[in-house]
Amino acid sequence: MTVKVTERDDSHKSHEGVAAGIRIWDVHQQDMLVGMFHSESDAHSYKAELENLEQKREA
Repeated sequence: MTVKVTERDDSHKSHEGVAAGIRIWDVHQQDMLVGMFHSESDAHSYKAELENLEQKREA
């Protein structure tokens, strides 16, 4: 399984969000968006949770 966290670039945010300086981190699992977070640490925690669940399923 591939889970990755990326910061959303300004071209994928609303004009209001860009003006307000809002930062968003996307979590993708197998190239599908599965989560959006305003905190990078929350995004990485969710990524770890998804990876942990996948490991349990494989065992």
